[in-house]
Amino acid sequence: RPIFFRNKAFSAAFNAASLTSSWGRDYDHNRAIKTRPNRGISTSASSLASSSSFRSPPLGRQICTYKTVTIRPSGMNAGDAPRQAVSVEDLTPEIKSFLSQSGMKQGVIHVISRHTTTAITINERESRLARDIEEFFLKICPPDERSSTPKKVSGVRYLHNDIDQRPDGEEEAERCRENGWNIDDADELQKWRDQEPINAHSHLISMMLGSSECIPVVDGEMVIGQWQSVLLVDLDGPRTRSVGLQMMGFG
Repeated sequence: RPIFFRNKAFSAAFNAASLTSSWGRDYDHNRAIKTRPNRGISTSASSLASSSSFRSPPLGRQICTYKTVTIRPSGMNAGDAPRQAVSVEDLTPEIKSFLSQSGMKQGVIHVISRHTTTAITINERESRLARDIEEFFLKICPPDERSSTPKKVSGVRYLHNDIDQRPDGEEEAERCRENGWNIDDADELQKWRDQEPINAHSHLISMMLGSSECIPVVDGEMVIGQWQSVLLVDLDGPRTRSVGLQMMGFG
């Protein structure tokens, strides 16, 4: 029986692969359709299901592998401090290299950002468009007037940026402790507050763009358009970032 996931592309790839893999070897899809005419399947649909064009090609070994990729921004020199700039980095070469190394021919690539102020999207990699992206989103979510960026806007304030009032409650305090900050010590609490950036706008833009993408792979190639690239959008940088890549499919 087909399994449906929230991501439609992954559902299609998973169920198509299952019909000819060890996951679905005991389930003859064509036979199941033919022996259940009362389910509302027409003769023409049954004929289509039994045709050779309906069957998936034989699949190889199952592949499920993960890799964390470090992305060093092209617009940042060694020793530079982040300046709350918006930058765009092309992940496509890294993903293609990982795909080639994995040997996966049919399946899905999952790409996820590992930061709360970056985003993953698929679009054209073009320098002037990258500047448009920055201008467009900073109009929607302008930086706080307390921010260090020169694009801060007077009169704009976000609750997240009230650093002197954070952590706000025991749950957030425990999260700080889990991440290595002994905030029960007054000096350590002040150190934590001092290193927190004024970056609520970066978090909000990240939520709008999204933190992950799912890309089909057919015959060893990503199914993306001629001018499409998989992009990491850094909304609070430039700084060194990490991205998670997972391959799921068949060799």
